[in-house]
Amino acid sequence: MAEDHQVQMAKRGVVTIPQVLQKKYNLKTGDVFTLIDLGGTFVLNPHRSIIDELAEEITQELMKKGKTLEAMLKLLKDRRKRYGRRKAS
Repeated sequence: MAEDHQVQMAKRGVVTIPQVLQKKYNLKTGDVFTLIDLGGTFVLNPHRSIIDELAEEITQELMKKGKTLEAMLKLLKDRRKRYGRRKAS
């Protein structure tokens, strides 16, 4: 069931996660979150996004091969298609 918590943005854009949620999900200082903007609705995920992992993998692979941005974008498109097929299976 969805819970509703109000938070307030402080200086420099800092938002504090309520202590009850920190304890419930074992969140610690220094944890990294993924923030997804769904047209003004924000989703804050305490796990690394698969998109971040794919982008890092692709970047490293292309840098090793000295490829261009265009090649990176084509590879990203191909990987997204392959990932979409895996999710549909």
